[in-house]
Amino acid sequence: MPTTPSNVRLKSARLAAGYHSQQALAAALGVGVRQVRRWETATPPWPHPELGQALTRLLGQDLESLGFTPPSGRDRTDGGRRTLARSAGLAAVPSQTATAIQPASVAVDFEAVTRSHRRLYWSVAPATLHPAVIAHATLGCALLPETAGQTRRAIATALAETWLLAGRIEFFDMREADRAQQTLLRALQAAGEADDPLMGSAVLAHMAFAPAWDGAREAAVERMVAARTYARRGPASAEHLAWLDAVEAECETRCGNTRTALNLLRHAEDMLAAGGEHESPEWLTWFSAVRLSAFKGNTELKAGHIPQARTTLLGVLDALDQSEEKQASVILGDLAAVEAAAGEPDAACGYAVRALDQLERTWYAMGMDRVREVRRALAPHQHEQCVRDLDDRLYGWSTTVSALAR
Repeated sequence: MPTTPSNVRLKSARLAAGYHSQQALAAALGVGVRQVRRWETATPPWPHPELGQALTRLLGQDLESLGFTPPSGRDRTDGGRRTLARSAGLAAVPSQTATAIQPASVAVDFEAVTRSHRRLYWSVAPATLHPAVIAHATLGCALLPETAGQTRRAIATALAETWLLAGRIEFFDMREADRAQQTLLRALQAAGEADDPLMGSAVLAHMAFAPAWDGAREAAVERMVAARTYARRGPASAEHLAWLDAVEAECETRCGNTRTALNLLRHAEDMLAAGGEHESPEWLTWFSAVRLSAFKGNTELKAGHIPQARTTLLGVLDALDQSEEKQASVILGDLAAVEAAAGEPDAACGYAVRALDQLERTWYAMGMDRVREVRRALAPHQHEQCVRDLDDRLYGWSTTVSALAR
């Protein structure tokens, strides 16, 4: 049967922008589906100025590139594109002649790599993974101007997660706080491009860690207020909100306010227990009830609640999944600190050595920081054999070179 002539240009641009049906584009424009059907005929009517402006913004091409023929008296060269851009206060609307518009499938492929990096973080050495993540982010930055509509939003969301992962590696694994803050700022900008408030909340909460580590409570609290504001726009899941409590508790602990931190952690526990109607985004893989207990155990340790910290951290160690190797080194370091505080150097050294064993398998700067803190706490016992044995491990050739090289 003969094919009915249609506006192939508009249909192709619609699909490339991620609007897989006429109804989807109509909903994005706030018009009836009959209007989009008319535009996709062989002789589409020229859109009203407001709708033409919305079309060029959503699909990333000027009206003539979308298959429309301007009525007499209108500039055929730009199809009204420059007039529309000026009326919207925009510098320019992307044109097919200036930028190739990528198909919708590019977002699916880009997201797939982002998900793979998300999983690889837990097992691949940071020095190996970080360059790949940065390269992927660079690709996303190049793709973003070549996409439009839902495709652009999907690319921007995955790009924000990619920059966030790079920032996490730089801060937690490489201990480069200044570099991490710049990377997280890029993640926040990408989240803004995607109009994704939950991703923005996650980035802002991560940005609170650096000032808290330096004892700058005011700056940390300011970022946490912003993170909670964005979470309200989400709406956020109970898990996401509990994680924000845990992050703020960590910041308060770093600034010496352990009572406030413990109150926040109790609130987070109650929130997780109650649950909620909203699901967490798939990228929220760094938090769980077990991770919350890990936060709590460290805060109890810093607050001087040694028996409670021991009980909490032993429970975490038992419940921790075998794949969470990085977290295991932190928990072992905290247990070593508990025993050092309890005046049990043999037990403290035993946990510290286990942490070093774990770090040899999977490096994690945060874990090594914990071991070093324990060694400083063991200074009064430095002539005992268990501490000397720990020093032999801590300052062996491989451990020393690895620690100083990172």
